Amino acid sequence: MKANEIKKVSCVGAGVIGYSWALYFSLKGLEVTVYDITEEALSLAKARVHESLKSLIQNNVVTESESTQIEERISYTLSMEEAVKEVQLIVESGPENYDIKRNMVKEMEEFTSPNTIIVSSTSGLLITEIAKYAKNPERFIGAHPYNPPHLIPLVEITKGEKSTDEVVETAKEFYTLIGKEPVVLQKEALGFICNRIQMALYREVCDLVMRGVCTIEDADKAVTFGPGLRWGIMGPSLVFQLGGGQYGIAGALKHMGPSANMWLEDMADFKKIPDEFAMIAQTGVNEEMKNRSSEIGNDDASLAEYRDKMLIEMLKLHGKL
Repeated sequence: MKANEIKKVSCVGAGVIGYSWALYFSLKGLEVTVYDITEEALSLAKARVHESLKSLIQNNVVTESESTQIEERISYTLSMEEAVKEVQLIVESGPENYDIKRNMVKEMEEFTSPNTIIVSSTSGLLITEIAKYAKNPERFIGAHPYNPPHLIPLVEITKGEKSTDEVVETAKEFYTLIGKEPVVLQKEALGFICNRIQMALYREVCDLVMRGVCTIEDADKAVTFGPGLRWGIMGPSLVFQLGGGQYGIAGALKHMGPSANMWLEDMADFKKIPDEFAMIAQTGVNEEMKNRSSEIGNDDASLAEYRDKMLIEMLKLHGKL
């Protein structure tokens, strides 16, 4: 199958990731079927699509009439057979559990064509293990989005031991065609690329807070108004390339080396987040929210609205919206 032949997509699992994928595919003109096991889950997904579209309208990404067409391209079903039988691509967004995902794979394969590409939205599980009992494991890969998928362009493509390079390349080309920024892992790794980087940073936040160096709020401010601004423009290696002046990243790393090595020696290296940190973090976030205005998010709803607005403006600068 060629990437430009993918016209119909099924989103199996209608949660926070599944609904957002469905919205994005429809935004790009594809026909989408959303599957879940309860009417409640489907109704919630439909409501989330509608609310997200309202945000896109308010931020001048789509018009009212386009919004109606986008919603009309998405159908909802409780039947796995109906969801997957005539599609070229299936996106699985079930719970992060090997047994559950394996059962979903088994059911999907019962009703879909052997040529249909199946991708998992797993945020860190191994594709080899998810597809362990699949009849056609060669067509099964991972395509991990960043939340919310209908806005953030990144897709991390991962392959299992039996995934073919042809399927990986088709998927990469497909995601590129619909405006995503796919990256391909050259070998399997738990957590993939970005979640590992994200957790490495957050481990240091955890350690700094628990050592009394800073508060949750100040750690958030430090990232947002420091390196986060640069990372929203380019990756850390390109940042260092500019930081090294005429000597580039090699010069920057040599220059920072003596100091950076002392920082690394003093930095956190624990392998398990301390149990007590969950409540420390929650308390810190609650205090941080009190110091924010509703315009920049001082509860979960307004924070999500602010996030989406800022993401949209950044994506416009990147030419992605």
